[in-house]
Amino acid sequence: MRKTYLIFAFFIAIISNVPGQGLGSPGTIKDDGRFAASTKQLNQFFRRFNGEESIDGGTRFNPGDSLYRNIPLRKGYLNILFDNQTTSITADLKNQFIQNVLSEAYPQYLVFHREGWYAEVETEFMFKGKREKATLFMKLQAEGLGYEWVIDQVSFAPFKNLFNKPVGDQKDFLHPLSHELGFMNLRKALQDSNLPESFTANSYKPDYLAIFLYEMKQNNLRFITVSGLKFHFFQVQGWYFEVNQFNRPGFNTGWLISNLVKLGPGDKETILKYIYDQE
Repeated sequence: MRKTYLIFAFFIAIISNVPGQGLGSPGTIKDDGRFAASTKQLNQFFRRFNGEESIDGGTRFNPGDSLYRNIPLRKGYLNILFDNQTTSITADLKNQFIQNVLSEAYPQYLVFHREGWYAEVETEFMFKGKREKATLFMKLQAEGLGYEWVIDQVSFAPFKNLFNKPVGDQKDFLHPLSHELGFMNLRKALQDSNLPESFTANSYKPDYLAIFLYEMKQNNLRFITVSGLKFHFFQVQGWYFEVNQFNRPGFNTGWLISNLVKLGPGDKETILKYIYDQE
């Protein structure tokens, strides 16, 4: 549990307060000094998406409360949980998403401890005397009686060209009768070749996170700071959306949906490859 508390302390430290805004009747904005509809924390984004918080942000609703997951309340919140200043999300796509989420037959909610959402953390490290950017992809996992954030994958530019496995006629190979020689030709293959990855299986994929951790253990990598944060969500069936923090004047501030995609067959896998920088 201690790890979980440390992670939440981390989020509190990097999330800054932003100007308040108000929610009047469902779907309208009202700024009279009493409301605080700017979504200051990601946990609050979850509550408002689900309709589990009062319009002034002061009361969290629990199952059994009359307004818990109230549809008009949810609709009002969903309409202000989008970045309306810089996004290219069309009004039609946004309305389709909201209608899908609020479906009476199959309403959809975000669940903090359920899989299907990821954090993308932009960081900076010193690597062999040079300042470099690294993107850490993180997810929640169960740990003891609680949960913890763990690093799932990493994207690090200095590792990009570590493995350039040739294909076809360009690839060195071990003769299929090498076993008859006791694999003595491994000496020539591994000593004389600058591309030892040529002799790996077609299914081989480098584990860049393992290399990253190894370099840290060798003191070649030293953490400096976190420089950015965003979240990716696949929890709403048939949809993907991205959440970013916007610190700016006016109503449209805080943690907001900045990208929205209606998923077709195979789209989720394509987007995940793009997010994890595997293209």
